Amino acid sequence: MLEAIGNALRIPELRRKILFTLGLFVVFRILAHIAVPGADKAALDKLFNSNAFLGLLDLFSGGGLSTFSIIAMGVNPYINASIIMQLMTVVSTRMKELSKEGEFGRRKITRWTRWLTVALGLLQAWGLTLVFSRQGVLSNLDWLGIVEIMITLTAGTVMLMWFGELITEYGIGNGISLVIFAGIVGRIPNTIYNLLTGGGSSNLAPMLLFGALAIVVTAFIIEVQQAQRKIPIQSAQRVVGRKVYQGRSSHLPLRVNQAGVIPIIFAISIMFFPVIIGNFLATAPSPWGEISRALRTYWVPAGPNIPTDILYNFVYFILIFGFTYFYTAVTFDPVDTADYLKKHAAFIPGIRPGVATAQYLDRTMTRITFAGALFLGGVTVLIPLLATALTRIPTQNMYLGGTAILIVVGVALDTMKQIETQLIMRQYKGFIK
Repeated sequence: MLEAIGNALRIPELRRKILFTLGLFVVFRILAHIAVPGADKAALDKLFNSNAFLGLLDLFSGGGLSTFSIIAMGVNPYINASIIMQLMTVVSTRMKELSKEGEFGRRKITRWTRWLTVALGLLQAWGLTLVFSRQGVLSNLDWLGIVEIMITLTAGTVMLMWFGELITEYGIGNGISLVIFAGIVGRIPNTIYNLLTGGGSSNLAPMLLFGALAIVVTAFIIEVQQAQRKIPIQSAQRVVGRKVYQGRSSHLPLRVNQAGVIPIIFAISIMFFPVIIGNFLATAPSPWGEISRALRTYWVPAGPNIPTDILYNFVYFILIFGFTYFYTAVTFDPVDTADYLKKHAAFIPGIRPGVATAQYLDRTMTRITFAGALFLGGVTVLIPLLATALTRIPTQNMYLGGTAILIVVGVALDTMKQIETQLIMRQYKGFIK
């Protein structure tokens, strides 16, 4: 691996891309420490120590939310906007046709995604301002101060969106994914420090057990992320002009985790709404006040008292499970795949082309997605519970859970493959020998 990295740095073009990406990472980490004026640091620390869900959101912003920096929202509004636009290509016939119009259609959809990001950013900034003001983090705010904070936070999200596009175009890897990756990796030193200085346990044994568990989980995630079902494909002999193309055998790879981490991000966005509602109704009269107290008491991630958090974790798991099926159906269309195979004179041995092929692919993908949904739900919900039970480290102090490992491993594998492709093109050995 070190040899492959050395080979990559010796290629001028690839070295420029890597250094450009690392340079934007440095700027990103600097922005994460530029706080929005007016925030009470003591009240902010108290809020994050008592609410592990905000710690999970802080993980996606690279620590910007816990310091209430100008990039406190991270790229969450952009991710949500991208998901909505992808769903619209399935719901709207016009959007589906536009997505097939090549570069022109792609640019138009990208422009609409940016504007939707701004709208969602303003909405989310309003929600965060409302939550923080109810908790005493922000005080004496008039309408002008609220608008200023909303514009500042939205501008920070737009800046990170621009960084992601720059990395995709001039750097290496998927820009938005690498921005999230950099945020999570940037939180590792601070999290380890908190665990070693009283955030978890003073005994070294739980720390070593947690480290061993993290290694096992990482190896498991790598195996599942790489796992795929290979559907055999046979191409018939074709005659194009005067040339005769012989039939050949290949395969159609169906990934076990076809949806990636999108279902988790979707589920987190929905799970955040009760938090906003609970804080909004904090000073409301009965019965809304009781509803607010119930939400703030029970709608929290699992902590030391696991039995009281069954409802939260059950709903979280079901949402991830359902969104895995939903997003897989959006990204993989068995009918389109069957039509594509039929047009190119390819077929699955033993299955008739056309409708029968689509039905076969749909049944196969449904079974594979079941395993993928269990995998995502287990990594996100069950593994943190298991780690808390074994190590006695509270979830509030253990933000580097299964979700973070899943994102880091997925982005690292994707980036590694892109670098390896560049090396193989130049006749160098890649990472995997």
